[in-house]
Amino acid sequence: MAELSTVARPYTKAAFESALQQKSLDRWSKMLDLAAQAANNEQVAELLRSPALAAEHKAGLILDICADKLDEQGQNFIKILAENKRLPVLPEISELFDQLKAEQQKSIDVKVTSAFDLGKEQQTKLAQALSAKLDRKVNITSSTDKSLIGGLVIRTEDLVIDGSVRGKLQKLAEALGT
Repeated sequence: MAELSTVARPYTKAAFESALQQKSLDRWSKMLDLAAQAANNEQVAELLRSPALAAEHKAGLILDICADKLDEQGQNFIKILAENKRLPVLPEISELFDQLKAEQQKSIDVKVTSAFDLGKEQQTKLAQALSAKLDRKVNITSSTDKSLIGGLVIRTEDLVIDGSVRGKLQKLAEALGT
């Protein structure tokens, strides 16, 4: 993973700087996400790793899958990646790009897991509280997990806040040495 990140970083930085200059971060994010999904496809990934297939054919494969969803710059980016044998790192490039975009826009994606469905009002209040704490715009994605018993588990990047009953019971069990 660290190796892929190291390889992807300069390409991500170049794409990000270009997108920032053109004020097209959202468009680039969508293009990279689509190309990453194509590269993640099991059959496509196998072809991209094949030494028998020429770089222009590999680029053509991604460009055919993405069809007219890539603009000229996106297509050129894919061709450059193919020439440098870096198409397999497209998913990592897309992920790093989205992280840079979130930092630039001072936003963060938060995954909230709760024992019961959160209403729109509860999600809004939670987003406001987290926005104040994290000093960023918060985008919440929520899901339910009945095994939590009650409470919430909040995940974002490397931060996890476990306020679930299950988590508290586990901590209590650890403290009691069982």
